[in-house]
Amino acid sequence: MKFIKFLLTGILFGIVMTKSEAVSWFRIQEMFRFESFHMYGIIGTAVILGAIFVALIKRAKGKTITGEPIKFNPKNMSIPRYLIGGSIFGLGWAMTGACPGPMFTLLGHGVWAILLVILSSVLGTYFYGAVRSKLPH
Repeated sequence: MKFIKFLLTGILFGIVMTKSEAVSWFRIQEMFRFESFHMYGIIGTAVILGAIFVALIKRAKGKTITGEPIKFNPKNMSIPRYLIGGSIFGLGWAMTGACPGPMFTLLGHGVWAILLVILSSVLGTYFYGAVRSKLPH
């Protein structure tokens, strides 16, 4: 019962992903071929809303669900870091047709092959964690 709000949020997220067609490999293919604005519109809307909500949280001195103040730590804006990481992320997205959020929505739709993608994502994240200290940041 304690985690019901997270389950309901996940279900709502899955519905939004499905209804917006963000889980469609066809829509993702259109985006990577620059044939349609659909996915760029979804991503752009998410970025704009995210920026608005971050500004509101900062202005209102927002707190977490446990009452702790929300902190935004400054990031090292190293260009190579984001180019390399973004390229790896984009290649994975283009090859699989799914980024992390829709992967679980596709699993909920019964697309069992996505389990291989999820497993690969988890292993890639584990590998990064294992070699992170040896990488330039």
